Amino acid sequence: MTLQLDDNERAMLLELLEASLGNLSYEIFDTDRSNFKDQLRERRDVLQTIALRLKDLG
Repeated sequence: MTLQLDDNERAMLLELLEASLGNLSYEIFDTDRSNFKDQLRERRDVLQTIALRLKDLG
């Protein structure tokens, strides 16, 4: 799949991803349920990968 973004769209998407990553870090820390914590970590890993790809494009 290919997604075309202009510089403004890429920057905004990256900003949103980074905000979500910050929220996930807090949720992971604050969660006691092991299964839910694992799901949040998986989500964080996927979002980090996407953010790194966007940074490499800039």
